[in-house]
Amino acid sequence: MSKHTLSVLVENTPGILARIAALFSRRGFNIDSLAVGVTEHPDISRITIVVSVVDELPLEQVTKQLNKLVNVLKIVELEPGSAVQRELVLVKVRADNETRSQIVEIVQLFRAKTVDVSPEAVTIEATGSSDKLEAMLKMLEPYGIKELVQSGTIAIGRGARSITDRSLRALDRSA
Repeated sequence: MSKHTLSVLVENTPGILARIAALFSRRGFNIDSLAVGVTEHPDISRITIVVSVVDELPLEQVTKQLNKLVNVLKIVELEPGSAVQRELVLVKVRADNETRSQIVEIVQLFRAKTVDVSPEAVTIEATGSSDKLEAMLKMLEPYGIKELVQSGTIAIGRGARSITDRSLRALDRSA
């Protein structure tokens, strides 16, 4: 099984995310990660989808069907070496006077930030690859993780080229 990251530019319209997720579901794909947000152009959103693919389920079939959706402007598969990929995690860890300094050392080791401190807990914000975040969480586990929230993967291609360049021109022509 291999993981694939798709960057999908869509018109910023209600219901498009549901239609895309349903398409993956109908084809038997499990979405590992899903993140969506407006781009530098307010009428265009970028959906970053990470899916695990098994040989029997070709990803190409789904991308062809995605391209047929009227609100989809462009789909790009981002290869790990040619893209910057990050996730965000907020984690609340049990802390007392004895363990707080040890937790802060772990936070510094992973270049994370302490964003809230209380007498019983420390809240940490960290960004990075999923491997980095997993490693940090594993080191924090012995202290007791009280609460955790993690974003989906967001990704952008390396270099000067932007996937929105041509897509924005196509959107302008259709208006």
